[in-house]
Amino acid sequence: MGLTKQYLAYKPVSSFNIIASARANISFVTISNATGRYVVVAAAEKVLVWDLRIGEKVAEFCRDKQEVTFLRTSPDQKHLAVGYSDGLVELFSVETKQSVCSFASHRSAVSALNFDLLGLKLVSGGLDNDLVVSDVVEQSGRCRLTGHTAPITQCCFMQRFQDVVVSSSKDTQIKFWNIETQCCFKTIVDHRTEVWGIVLMRNDDFLVCGTADTQLSVYKITPITDATVPVVVASEQPESESTVSPFRCTAAGSIQRAGHGRTINLVADANGQVLGCHGTDRQIELFLFCSPEESMKKLTKRMKKLDTNKQSAEEPASRQLALTDEIKRLTSIPTPEKVKSFDLLLGSRNELRICCTFVKNFVQLFSLDLNVKKDAEPETLYALQKQGHPSEARTVAFSSDNLAIASGSAESLKLWSRASQTVLRTVDTGGYVVSTCFVPGDRHVLVGLKTGQLLVVDVVPGEVIECIEAHEKELWSIVLTPDKHGCVSGGGDTTVKFWSFELIAGSGGQDAAKVLSLLHKNTLKLEETVLSVRISQNGKYIAVALLDTTVKIFFMDSLKFYLSLYGHKLPVLTMDISYDSTLIITGSADRTIKIWGMDFGDCHRSLLAHDNTVTAVQFIPNTHMFFSCAKDGKLKQWDADSFQKIITLPGHLGEAHALAISPNGKYVVSCGSDRTLRLFHRTEEPLVLQDVQEEEREELENATLATGEESTVPGLPGLKLPSKKTIGSEKGAENILECLEVSKQYEEEGGKGPLPPLMFAYSATNTDDFLLTVLSRIRASDLEESLLLLPFNAVCELLERVPKLTTERKDQTELICKVVLFLFRVHQKPIVNNQVLLPVIQKIVQTLQAAVGELRDMVGTNFHAAQMLQRELEENDGCVLFRDATKQRIQRDRRRKRREASKRKLLQIVK
Repeated sequence: MGLTKQYLAYKPVSSFNIIASARANISFVTISNATGRYVVVAAAEKVLVWDLRIGEKVAEFCRDKQEVTFLRTSPDQKHLAVGYSDGLVELFSVETKQSVCSFASHRSAVSALNFDLLGLKLVSGGLDNDLVVSDVVEQSGRCRLTGHTAPITQCCFMQRFQDVVVSSSKDTQIKFWNIETQCCFKTIVDHRTEVWGIVLMRNDDFLVCGTADTQLSVYKITPITDATVPVVVASEQPESESTVSPFRCTAAGSIQRAGHGRTINLVADANGQVLGCHGTDRQIELFLFCSPEESMKKLTKRMKKLDTNKQSAEEPASRQLALTDEIKRLTSIPTPEKVKSFDLLLGSRNELRICCTFVKNFVQLFSLDLNVKKDAEPETLYALQKQGHPSEARTVAFSSDNLAIASGSAESLKLWSRASQTVLRTVDTGGYVVSTCFVPGDRHVLVGLKTGQLLVVDVVPGEVIECIEAHEKELWSIVLTPDKHGCVSGGGDTTVKFWSFELIAGSGGQDAAKVLSLLHKNTLKLEETVLSVRISQNGKYIAVALLDTTVKIFFMDSLKFYLSLYGHKLPVLTMDISYDSTLIITGSADRTIKIWGMDFGDCHRSLLAHDNTVTAVQFIPNTHMFFSCAKDGKLKQWDADSFQKIITLPGHLGEAHALAISPNGKYVVSCGSDRTLRLFHRTEEPLVLQDVQEEEREELENATLATGEESTVPGLPGLKLPSKKTIGSEKGAENILECLEVSKQYEEEGGKGPLPPLMFAYSATNTDDFLLTVLSRIRASDLEESLLLLPFNAVCELLERVPKLTTERKDQTELICKVVLFLFRVHQKPIVNNQVLLPVIQKIVQTLQAAVGELRDMVGTNFHAAQMLQRELEENDGCVLFRDATKQRIQRDRRRKRREASKRKLLQIVK
């Protein structure tokens, strides 16, 4: 088939402007052994690592078009777990920036993540009310814990008690789970409102939880040993609970917060010494949990005071440790805005560092010296706020040389470098920017505000040189005249005003350099609010979109009425005229784009373009192709001659507000409610419409699972796997079935002749290698779901091949064991009732037991041989290998760093 028309593909370059998303949390991360300098934050669908000292982005982690909802670094700082809005948890390597594995855990957004003490297990909580425990080493889920009736707010592992998970939820309950038995053995139901956060302090001695009131509840956790005789009090749980739970959890009191409103977040440092919390106000409250020795000292002092006051006999309860002895309130940290999330880091010199993210898209790092006993003042070390707009960008524009981008938000105008996506200038506009336009020469930018003012901004110094009261209401649209000698503005006061550029003398007198100014020439009065204005390139017509859903076209020279374009059901918010002045396109709030002829005002075609209000349309220069964006977040390219959609670009996570195309047509930039500016560039890759449409159909089909959402097995109605069904698991099941079918057909032919094409593609020489290659290529987190989709006859076929596989491929013993054990567990009843499988099962048991024993012997032999070699080397060389040498090197490095730190000057950067 020959190409009738060739289009070139646009591909995303990058997204910028966003410093930190408000939905996800912030966390310290260690890079190159530097602690307290780097923070990791979410930025829409990306995860960014910022160097706070120099204020630059040093790393980026990407998956696909899903918003990041939670992130957590592993205890050894080598891995980063990221939870997404589609319920998937991705594990990245901090060093290589690549994905290590992924867990399809939840059916909705991930709301909590936490590693265990060694970083070998990961627990995640979601908005689907479930907890999932995943094995990081095995790269698959271990168990799914169900019991909460509302979204999970926090979950964490206990350190002193193995395989115990604590979780809190909006159902007002705190639950303790045992991973081995997969059941809840203790529930705290003391609260009447949602539990928004929990944290374990001082090596699991205390459990602190925050609710919708201004108090933090504190629970004392004491282990139950054989020597402990449980004392039953009327208010406590019955004694039978102590036989199930390895510890006793009793209410110890509450901490009264100084802030107002509900507790939003609770965070503790890695050692559980310092607790931080914040509510709906502008402060972070800090509490120090004293060590047992310090607590006893406080109790001793208090008892001395009681003895001097002769109250000890009257108050025997005061002789015991109280919360006031064990918890000390630290200096609160005032913040410039309401805190969205924060993280704590306690240094070796008792320096507490707190990094915070705010709704207004900036990050701040505070420091507090805990060595100062009283009145320690927190100081601001670094702030990241110049790298992005504090609020959503509402308008964008390209300069005439394609090198600069102007974006306007509720309080400022920013100029960006298109090549590096960095901020060049920031101009405080003092008002809400709704329209922007570069003046010819790119030295000045015209800015229209919501108040109706028209600002002239000088790019070089980044200053507003003139403020003109252009309109009484919103200045919705600014457009240059074709001769570049002036501009036209349309506003909410039902007028269209014509302006000419003038150079006037500066404030320094006649010798001063001349500055740009606007001279008002004419006014066109209309009946309705003006939403958009465009001028044809031949300078003959001016089109005005009105609030009454019509577009009126006037002659440019006489301002006489020429045409009225009516047909939209809702107001036209945006429009554009082609380069040859023959076509005009209009985008409306009724989700349609209409293509009109300029000669007679006839509608060539009406396109149902988007799923929501169309916010911007613009022609690609010197073509009849155009881009559109809408509140559904999508960017689409269209052909106005053939009325076909060319391609849909990956758009914004929320609404798309505006777009701009560079004068050379090579770049497209858009802004949206996810606070990102997204840049696309035109490649040399040709597009064929049929191929693009086929790819979009495939994506739509892949988005809906062919086998349904639920994993159902006959006889197991309550099956709760720690994973969910994905496209990968369906493809894995298809590959296994195809492999079994091809292998059976090849063996029936005698196993002679040419290899089947599929086996040749997998580089397999026999059917056993073929099956093992197919199984090993299925992602570890999808393997169980893939096996679950197999019909029982395929399961029997697979089991019949296991004895031969086990004896011939002992290097894959672990994978074979995993497959066999899962199939036995899921299909136990039909396998037991099938008499044909009895000899197969006996053979499987024998071969697998022998293979596992052989593997265990080999691992043990290698382990003890390595230990023996180590001992021999230590005896011969007279030195201790590895452990002690590593400790000595770490101590030397610490001493060197302390010497260097004492020589360096402390810099304080306040922006």
